[in-house]
Amino acid sequence: MADGQGDPGVFTATALPADPRLLPTVTNAFLGTRVFRDILHAAGVYSGAAGDTHRADVPSPLELRMAAPGVRSPAESFTLNTWTGTFSHTIQTPGYTATHQLYAHHSLVPLMASSIISRRSDGSTHPIAVHRQSLFVPQSQDLDLTPGPDFQGAHYIYGQTLVPEVEGGPRPAVHMLWTPIPQSLTLGGEERERCWEFLTAVAGSEEEAKRSYSEGLSLVAAGSLHRSHVRAWAALRRGCSVELDGPLALRQALQGCLYYLLSAIPPRDSPGVPFHGISPGGLSNGTRGEDYWGHIFWDQDPWMFPNILLLHPEAARAILHYRIRTLEGAKHNAREQGYEGAKFPWESAATGREVCPEEIYGAQEIHVTGDVLLAFEQYYCTTQDQKLFREDGGWELVEAVAQYWCSRMVWSEEEQLYHIRGVMPPDEYHSQVDNSAYTNAVARRSLNFATDMARDLLLPVPEEWEDRARKIKVPFDEERKYHPEYDGYSPGEPVKQADVVLLGFPLMHPMSAEVRRNDLEMYEPVTDPAGPAMTWSMFAVGWLELKELQRAWSQLEKCFSNITEPFKVWVENPDGSGAVNFLTGMGGFLQVVLFGFTGFRITRSGLLFDPAFPDDITKLKVSCISYLGNKLEVTITREEMRMEITETSRDPPAPPLEAVLESGQRFPLWEGMA
Repeated sequence: MADGQGDPGVFTATALPADPRLLPTVTNAFLGTRVFRDILHAAGVYSGAAGDTHRADVPSPLELRMAAPGVRSPAESFTLNTWTGTFSHTIQTPGYTATHQLYAHHSLVPLMASSIISRRSDGSTHPIAVHRQSLFVPQSQDLDLTPGPDFQGAHYIYGQTLVPEVEGGPRPAVHMLWTPIPQSLTLGGEERERCWEFLTAVAGSEEEAKRSYSEGLSLVAAGSLHRSHVRAWAALRRGCSVELDGPLALRQALQGCLYYLLSAIPPRDSPGVPFHGISPGGLSNGTRGEDYWGHIFWDQDPWMFPNILLLHPEAARAILHYRIRTLEGAKHNAREQGYEGAKFPWESAATGREVCPEEIYGAQEIHVTGDVLLAFEQYYCTTQDQKLFREDGGWELVEAVAQYWCSRMVWSEEEQLYHIRGVMPPDEYHSQVDNSAYTNAVARRSLNFATDMARDLLLPVPEEWEDRARKIKVPFDEERKYHPEYDGYSPGEPVKQADVVLLGFPLMHPMSAEVRRNDLEMYEPVTDPAGPAMTWSMFAVGWLELKELQRAWSQLEKCFSNITEPFKVWVENPDGSGAVNFLTGMGGFLQVVLFGFTGFRITRSGLLFDPAFPDDITKLKVSCISYLGNKLEVTITREEMRMEITETSRDPPAPPLEAVLESGQRFPLWEGMA
């Protein structure tokens, strides 16, 4: 990748990708769509029973494309501006310019909006018409929709999903109001410029849809609809700012990842709105047969969550609340398989019950339960928020996960260790294996966290939690000094994706530098190059740990084969198959920057750091790291690392922080001091 100039957060093209799946998305955590698509999705609105449940298609009035009648081959451009959270399409002719903007409003989340601005570029006085092309029809294959009376100039439809996820369960309601868009928009002969604005409000109740639409109209009347969105989005971006000096392609990838991932999290000013999790392809995708049907996987917890936690702990808390809210479904899953406690589903929708259409994954890929609890542990170590556990259901979840792992283990008389048998590890090329190294290590970590959490909450600790954590088998080859993926794994067997390398990070399983190196050396050459995008980021983090900077860079570069042009939309696999807008891969990529280059490690005793980055990068600045109620700005160059507290919580008061060097030298940190 060559260095280059240009704004790394603005992606412009004169033509759209041939594959419509690679069009950019506009999302605000409650509503989302792909540009120029005739459907949108609302968070938590699924239709279909069990393994057939999928995001319900809501017809989208926002699906329109401008055309300039009578103009041959006008100049066109398409721009995704990640700084303003806005997509635009511009047509330029000799006599006028027309721009269509589309965005999901980031402070009024039940609202999506578009505008068309027509502006003369000469002295003519004849009327100018811009036509719209649209496939919008107010019908859905997933919703029983009924027209209602118009409201403040808007058309209105409402209805419910056709099939509940669980027999006899709720069928989510959808109420939608939208501004009718005429076939032609005309700039009058005496007008130099005109702006038309169109609103779409979607909510779970008529009252909320009407309230949001009315608020949108008020913002339109004040001339501040788009400005209010940009202000809210810019505040989120400032609060999660990550910048680096390096190749343009790397900086573009970074800002693209931040745009798509931050679009998926709840806004700061909507604490009362339930959050429904983040699926691999995000809210804009997930119709039946697409992007895993909008289900929530482990992709959310170890891949996306750590970045969100470091930059926006309130949003991280909302993600944990999704898991707490679906705990009863997880308990049902455990009972159904004959175990105690809670088994989180491989694929989750609204209830927490297993909705994976293929039984083998739901039955065997049980490491997801430990992945969920790892997120709770990271959150607690970063925030010390005991309220989540004492009052908001967090402890019940921790306890249920510990009970599940205990009931899932069996004692081996031969080895005098606990085994977990018949599982599929993260490497999905193998199934029905015994003692997956990753599964057992994450189970041990779950039990250790449950024990520590119980003590912090002054609760009794069941003896079996500590006993099983001590005695669970994590396969290790004493001769070769590496971790076999499972009992009976033979060196050289192909591996689908990151698996054993996850022991080093994010699990931080105890091992020497020699063993860490051996694990990387063993699995890097046998990991499928056609596998999912997040894999190479974890190899990059491992090599950064060992200060093998060129090897880390070569792994990070592999990610770029999953980033499509021109809008930096990720695909799951380099051949374009799998999920698109693949937030999992973006989450892994961001972890290379936020945890690999900085060396940050979230531990019970502190936030460790050990920076390292390849030669092509000269500076990294992360402006708003959240830790124990403090906001830290961290700047790393080849010469120094600067750390400044920019904000301190007053209620509750944040504890004082200090930086401790390996030499033992301590530097107190306080607000405003670098």
